[in-house]
Amino acid sequence: QVQLVESGGGLVQAGGSLRLSCAASGRTFSNYAMAWFRQAPGKEREFVAAISWNGRSTYYADSVKGRFTISRDNAKNTVYLQMNSLKPEDTAVYYCAADSGIPGLSPSGYDYWGQGTQVTVSS
Repeated sequence: QVQLVESGGGLVQAGGSLRLSCAASGRTFSNYAMAWFRQAPGKEREFVAAISWNGRSTYYADSVKGRFTISRDNAKNTVYLQMNSLKPEDTAVYYCAADSGIPGLSPSGYDYWGQGTQVTVSS
């Protein structure tokens, strides 16, 4: 089992920045690729970004490319999502997820999930 706890969400004005963190405990963190997904009210959960187990490969949704950066610190068992130039359409609950294989775009491929953290961007 891997337990994931997100933090860092909040209310920010459009154009602002937030940094989300996801702390992992349980099995060896470095064995897992990590990802961030988000879900807005009435919408399906969507892929935001992912990072390989060693941090060498990163993947982004087109909607956040150039604005968001995913990173990880295996010594701290933590993955981060730096979000810059935030837009109202970024408003959602953000979830981190762990995958024992190659990270994919579908939520169904992930083994463990956090409880989510709310990000609200005002216009």
